[in-house]
Amino acid sequence: MSSRSLHRTTLALAMGAALLMVLAACAPIPKLADPAAPIDGPEAAARLGLTAGDGQALDPQWWKGFGDAQLDALVDQAIANSPSLALARARIARAAALTENAEAAKRPNAELEADATRQRITEHGIYPPPLAGSVQTLANIQAGLSYEFDFFGKHEAALQAALGQRRAAEADAAAARLSVSNAVTKAYVALARSQAQSRLLEQQKSLRDESLALVRQRSAAGLDNGQDLRTAEAPLPDIQRQQVVLGEQQTLLRHQIAALTGQGPSATAGLNAALPRVLDWQQEPHLDLLGRRPDLAAARARVEASAQDVRVARTQFYPSVSLTAFVGLNSIGLDELFKSGSRQYGAGPALHLPIFDSGRLRANLRGSAAEQDAAIASYNAAVLDAVRDASDQVATLQSLRQQQQQQDALAANADSQFALADQRHRAGLTGRIAVLNAHQSQLLQQRAQIDLHAQTVDAQVNLMRALGGGYAEPGRAAAQSDAKADKT
Repeated sequence: MSSRSLHRTTLALAMGAALLMVLAACAPIPKLADPAAPIDGPEAAARLGLTAGDGQALDPQWWKGFGDAQLDALVDQAIANSPSLALARARIARAAALTENAEAAKRPNAELEADATRQRITEHGIYPPPLAGSVQTLANIQAGLSYEFDFFGKHEAALQAALGQRRAAEADAAAARLSVSNAVTKAYVALARSQAQSRLLEQQKSLRDESLALVRQRSAAGLDNGQDLRTAEAPLPDIQRQQVVLGEQQTLLRHQIAALTGQGPSATAGLNAALPRVLDWQQEPHLDLLGRRPDLAAARARVEASAQDVRVARTQFYPSVSLTAFVGLNSIGLDELFKSGSRQYGAGPALHLPIFDSGRLRANLRGSAAEQDAAIASYNAAVLDAVRDASDQVATLQSLRQQQQQQDALAANADSQFALADQRHRAGLTGRIAVLNAHQSQLLQQRAQIDLHAQTVDAQVNLMRALGGGYAEPGRAAAQSDAKADKT
């Protein structure tokens, strides 16, 4: 072996040994505790009572199941004009920009620069006379290319973290859409209930006025005493108070609907709502639909993004290797710039090793790990709250169904009493006041039925919100598909 070859071999071995020593001297990576486990998987689902739901599906336009065109228009208008949805869309755009930035880091970076500077060259610098002390134009045109090799997955982890944040922003937008549609529907149901109650209350007042007129006539004729007259007068102030309360409720609900739909308070002043029908669910929704809740999807995406952030922080401890190259023209004097002798070019690798970082990288890694723990804790809390929320709504619906059975019996009894009182009055066995009192009892039971109806619809709306946005029964969805197929 020649002395030159031996020298080259020795130099290569020395450089390799030096590189290994430098790599060994990189900043040590601290050991972190294992992160908490997200509530996920079949075991956790069984523990929380989540069951498999045989092809049940969510309906993104769940409010249309009530079949109310006026409600549909209000929800569509609210979704179009909602500031919270506009904010969510802006956050999606920002997350998309961050994703594009992360993708750009994985590609080579090319740039072109050109400059010309008129300056006096120092007499005590690197330029000899006659350039020293003269005023010259320094011109430069140069194209550069750089690329950082992603040996340890830093750029890929950053991209996955950005994609996770984008998915979270999209899920947040879906959650905002669900919140807006839910708020409009609940306000509409409440307004319909209040207006229905007002109509029955007006009938009650008419009956009380008629009863009072009859008692006054009997009192004037000496058939009733003062106590009977005071008893007949007593309910009227309470009825009038209830009318005032219901009127205030309707005004406030109209204002709420106007604000949700992006309008002024006067825009909904004449809004009259019809109480939606109770959705006839033959099959109870299963809680496995909770996995599609947009707020849970957003929390889960943030957990995944935070895990990638930890990975990015960990790769900061490893060497960074990049390659740069440039080609261009450089001269003193513009007249010399484009001559062949003004060419310049070069290329070379660069190695960055984090050896002494004063704890910055360790602090960054621990901070990213803490963010991951916080994201997991937030996700787990959201899952538990979602399970409680949906379970509460199911329990409420079951209770309302039982109450409805009892209320139907009470209403049927009141109807029967009214019919009997009317028959006895027509037969001349009782006076008109007995009929009016029986009619009052009938109206009171009808008002209770309206309340139960509205509460049931409201509980169904709450359950659809708790499940992440609507519920379409699998059997009915298949039937509707078959019906459409038959028509075609």
